[in-house]
Amino acid sequence: MYKLVLYYLISLVAIAVILSFTGILSFNPLGLLFSAGFLVLVCYAVNWTFARTFAVTANAESVYISALILALIITPAKTLSDLPFLFWAGVWAMAGKFIFALNGKHLFNPVAISVFLTSVFLGQSASWWIGTGPMLIPVLLGGILLIRKTDRTDMVLGFLLSAFLTIVVLSWNSGPPLSTLLTKTVLATPLLFFAFVMLTEPLTTPPTKNLQLTYGVLVGILFAPQLHIGPVYSTPELALLLGNIFSYSVSFRKRLFLKLKEKLPLGPDVYDFVFTQNKSFTYRPGQFLEWTLAHQNIDSRGNRRYFTLASSPTEPELRIGVKFNQPASSFKKSLLSLTPGAAISAANLAGDFTLPSDPNIKLVFIAGGIGITPFRSMIRYLLDTNQKRDIILLYRAKEEGDFVYKNVFEEAQNRLEMKIYYSVGRFTAERIAELVPDIQVRTFYLSGPRKMIKDFEKTLADLGVRQERIRTDFFPGF
Repeated sequence: MYKLVLYYLISLVAIAVILSFTGILSFNPLGLLFSAGFLVLVCYAVNWTFARTFAVTANAESVYISALILALIITPAKTLSDLPFLFWAGVWAMAGKFIFALNGKHLFNPVAISVFLTSVFLGQSASWWIGTGPMLIPVLLGGILLIRKTDRTDMVLGFLLSAFLTIVVLSWNSGPPLSTLLTKTVLATPLLFFAFVMLTEPLTTPPTKNLQLTYGVLVGILFAPQLHIGPVYSTPELALLLGNIFSYSVSFRKRLFLKLKEKLPLGPDVYDFVFTQNKSFTYRPGQFLEWTLAHQNIDSRGNRRYFTLASSPTEPELRIGVKFNQPASSFKKSLLSLTPGAAISAANLAGDFTLPSDPNIKLVFIAGGIGITPFRSMIRYLLDTNQKRDIILLYRAKEEGDFVYKNVFEEAQNRLEMKIYYSVGRFTAERIAELVPDIQVRTFYLSGPRKMIKDFEKTLADLGVRQERIRTDFFPGF
């Protein structure tokens, strides 16, 4: 996910430079490039300094992302007198991640807090120049791709709708005609860029879809520039900072510092990593964490990954099942080389792929490959809490040796009378109809490679299963 955002921002800077060369944008293209480069250097140096001071792992991708966002919203430098603004914007963006932090996680969006502080203490504000007509198409096209990839469409649409409605209501009697108002909002404000890039920052976004939608609507209302309390008018950064407070209040924002207890081979290139916790925490079976692993020679895929917890909240340790495809990234090579006692950190608990609260709902779990991990978590939880639910598990793999956690599923067969079916290769529509005779009354949970999920969605649709009864596992970057 972070890499996609970074490429998106680089593309926007490149397009802006080209438009500046042609005169479509009024900036000096060299000034734009210099400002972007200057911000990258400042952000990198400050982040490196704070990371060493606080003894935490620095994330290079987030440094570049913050620097490029600042370059896209602060007017490019024209003279040396503009550099102090850029310098302090970069400093506060990085410092904010460490200073405005609780339980090891930053509270505010780094760019939003930076822009707010520069406005308060320097009297200089971001121009949000990215919100201009010539940049609309690249912002829109790349942004749609971004929110589809990160599954943030509902949150962004909620934000846009609430922002438009609030702006219209507050301008009803004194503003321009509705068509002019909406056109101006899209073409002359940073609304879309703000929604696609800043609103969706994962570290300050709530963990579940319902909360994300609420968050988007709240920030959308606060985004309206006509909104004010006395002489203080709303700005994009202030709207986001207030939304961040809400997000923090409803989210798990602690950083876990874990130590490897053991590494168990489960099958060809599949390992179960078991970690001890420095403190216990509450999660729901099927949720995921963002894992950060410090290592040397970090490649372009970065030092962070999302892994679903294969463990149950009833177990004392945390575990993740990991498939090692070739060629492996530097992250996975380092993970595989860990020995007992080695440290790793995890944070940003999230995910809606969890058991329904109603135990009477009949379920079908469909897993492919290492996509079995959330079901291991759920079934272990049901075993440990002695909950008998009507569940059928369809588990497919490429080879017989690829099936993992079979001991847990066999126990569920015996104790909970759960139906478990394995298949080397795909489950055909005919086979699914045979194994699930009451297919029309069941809710389906799908977890595995994206292509597999799409194939099963089509197969289930052909069998008459309504889309609202199909749930798919998702986490950023999967």
